Amino acid sequence: MRITGGQAKGRLLFSPRGLRIRPTTDQVRESIFSIIGQDLSGLKVLDLFAGTGALGLEALSRGADCALFIDNSPQSMRLIKRNLELCGYYERGIVFKRDLKRGIPWSHPFFDQEIDLVFMDPPYGKDFLPPLLEELSTGKGLSSRAQIVTESFKKFDPPALGGALGLQDSRSYGDTRISIYGYGVKQ
Repeated sequence: MRITGGQAKGRLLFSPRGLRIRPTTDQVRESIFSIIGQDLSGLKVLDLFAGTGALGLEALSRGADCALFIDNSPQSMRLIKRNLELCGYYERGIVFKRDLKRGIPWSHPFFDQEIDLVFMDPPYGKDFLPPLLEELSTGKGLSSRAQIVTESFKKFDPPALGGALGLQDSRSYGDTRISIYGYGVKQ
């Protein structure tokens, strides 16, 4: 597993042992950034179910100002910290342990400014995406240009959301479906 673009392109990341963490493949990450763009200068990023931190690290490599990595696994916490240090982004990344069944921690100081890009790669088949997408669809804490990128099993139908958040794009890569939501998109 490596960084696929930006300043840290080619950097090999620490990977998990065992099957408890399912990192986003290099090919899928390359595809995501081909869709949302390569230059993320000045963006503030939220990486939910961060795992190894690969998606947030890709964003930092492409110029994002900072990223908050949230996961509930102690193994993930260690991997993200090691990968931030390995890439030289330790100062720009915050690692936070939280069970996202409890929702997004809006009271965390990171949310004092609006978020521009959200990644969500939850465990497949656990029904994490619909409630968290609904929570995000209120617009609370997100900038008007915010995009939300979700990763799910390819048979998952991305939900239509209320509010100003709409589905922009949805594509499958092998067993993986990437869905991208944005503001002002009509369902």
